[in-house]
Amino acid sequence: MAFCPDCPTQTVFDPPVTMYENHYHPQLVEVIHPIEIINQHHCVPHYQHIYTATSKDVMCTVSSVKRKKNRSGKKASISQRKSKRG
Repeated sequence: MAFCPDCPTQTVFDPPVTMYENHYHPQLVEVIHPIEIINQHHCVPHYQHIYTATSKDVMCTVSSVKRKKNRSGKKASISQRKSKRG
């Protein structure tokens, strides 16, 4: 078949083809995430050092003053020795 310029134009319609154009719109959706907080209390040793002090009074003899000793065979004091020498 050859193309004839004198033939009338004929129009033929095909069945429609369905095409989809997708358009997206934001939709607010609330998502609830429950959180449970558990407060844990633990006993931890914390050392507190406490010092106690005691004091007592003790009587001491004065070392520079010496007692006189009696002459019954015991040693004489320094003052008695000096008097015997000089």
